[in-house]
Amino acid sequence: MATELHETIFMAKQERHKNLFLNYRNLNIFPVELLKDEGLQFLERLYMKRNSLTTLPDNLAQKLPNLIELYLHSNNIVIIPEAIGNLARLQSLDLSNNALQLLCPEIGRLRSLRHLRLSNNQLKCLPSEIGDLQELETLDVSMNQLMSLPDRLHRCLSLQNLTADHNLLSHVPRQLCWLHRLNQLSMASNRLTFLPLDLGRSRELQFVFVDNNVDLKGLPSYLYNKVIGCSGCGMSSQVLEGYMVEGLGEALSEALVGLPAEVRIIGSETDNVAPLEELAMRTLHRIHHHCPSDLNLLPPITLPKSLLDLLQFPLGHCHRCSQAMFTIIYPKLFPLRETALAGVHRRTTVSFVAYCCSSHCLRSFDLQG
Repeated sequence: MATELHETIFMAKQERHKNLFLNYRNLNIFPVELLKDEGLQFLERLYMKRNSLTTLPDNLAQKLPNLIELYLHSNNIVIIPEAIGNLARLQSLDLSNNALQLLCPEIGRLRSLRHLRLSNNQLKCLPSEIGDLQELETLDVSMNQLMSLPDRLHRCLSLQNLTADHNLLSHVPRQLCWLHRLNQLSMASNRLTFLPLDLGRSRELQFVFVDNNVDLKGLPSYLYNKVIGCSGCGMSSQVLEGYMVEGLGEALSEALVGLPAEVRIIGSETDNVAPLEELAMRTLHRIHHHCPSDLNLLPPITLPKSLLDLLQFPLGHCHRCSQAMFTIIYPKLFPLRETALAGVHRRTTVSFVAYCCSSHCLRSFDLQG
């Protein structure tokens, strides 16, 4: 194996290869042949997947200065050196399926980086310097132990695809709504309790997957006519199995089963009486909106904490009149868009428009879509 590796690297040097494949070589250390003399100055793409590397050499950028793509998927890398920031031309870095516990701030010096994949590691936080990656288009940090995302992530103005599934995230930073090129946001299997009300305002954002966030109770109405995934949100699996939607056809019931309980309440034009709790919340919201200080005069025991929290984070706003909604949303379903991702999430990808139950808004309410 060592002889074969030596011959492969020797041939790459002799013939000035731009691509070098060293996958599945059982490598425990970075091959010294790559770093001898002047190294491989001409090499642009280095593939070293499925090995047993634990670290990278400090002089990697010095010996391989023209690397554009570096693939280190499925190794045992615990730490990457600060010198990684010297790979000025690097556009794609794949460190998925390793043992990273920390990502050095120097990652922010990779100003040409477009694709960064860090899934299935042991990261508990990300350096704020990631926000310096102005050219970054894809960021995958799924299957880590992240409790939050960097506040400066919104500075990645080129970001199109953000995947953060299977972490410990409790909220989506509102600043992400400022990413006007973001096309897909996936934060399934986290601990989300609410989504920013502005989420989906950008026309570029088309795919939002928040499946399996059991404490997520509502969806912003800006997500209407988007492809969304939200199965397992708002209810336990036992409750979902026992929940029956009365008066609906089998197909419609099937389409709604993945939505939070509040969204799945269906109204008709004759059902124009809001529950007392809903009316109370809307009244308090109007008072708080026009005279915020008045609400502070109320003694703390006046409202349960659950209602105070709900007051700050409505389930959504009516698509027609923009009225805030707190305990009930009447959805209008749309057919799934013909996209490559539509089949991936099966029944969990549905689209809807939220309406309040005022007779004015329900005049155009049509369950048939």
